[in-house]
Amino acid sequence: MKYAIVTGLCLFVGLGTSAVAQTSFATCSAAFVGDKMLVDHYSPAGKCQLANDAKGQLTVKTVNLSPTGAEGVDQLAFKVAVRDGATGTVHLFSEETYRQLPVERVLATCKKGDRIVLLTLDRQHALPHNEIQVR
Repeated sequence: MKYAIVTGLCLFVGLGTSAVAQTSFATCSAAFVGDKMLVDHYSPAGKCQLANDAKGQLTVKTVNLSPTGAEGVDQLAFKVAVRDGATGTVHLFSEETYRQLPVERVLATCKKGDRIVLLTLDRQHALPHNEIQVR
């Protein structure tokens, strides 16, 4: 009898945990400068690159994916860090939370080979291409 109760409880907890895990990172999002999505292809092989003289508003938006491309929809809150290209050290760009940010401000602290790292603030939005290489 104890075995049946423990097994049932484990099954209940396991299913509950599984249901919660399925809702994490359920909404696709991507980085944009202006209206241009930075990832070249929204797939596991996609790459994000940005010229060191780029200009415009850096945003993270939810995306509608279709066979013909991706469209940015709603802006999300995000934080910014920079990964040093020479040492791999990551440092916080600012403690501020942004919905948009002039990309020139971030690029002013970067050199070629660095990566801009974007951090979402919740577990709802997947941002698989969260590092942008500065060229």
